[in-house]
Amino acid sequence: MFKRRRFKQQLTLQDRLSAWGKQVKQQASELPPGPERDALLKKARQADVADHLQDWAKSPGLQPPK
Repeated sequence: MFKRRRFKQQLTLQDRLSAWGKQVKQQASELPPGPERDALLKKARQADVADHLQDWAKSPGLQPPK
């Protein structure tokens, strides 16, 4: 049986998503308008949405179903 390689993340998922989103936005800003730039901007928006979804899911206002 194979052993899984496990390691602990040093940063939280939210921090990693935020940093990756900023990095992708920086890369996109250096490219001329076109499909590559659009793809990078789309990935940055997806990272931003994922970051906000995690905030929403952890919010104290969110109530469990009854």
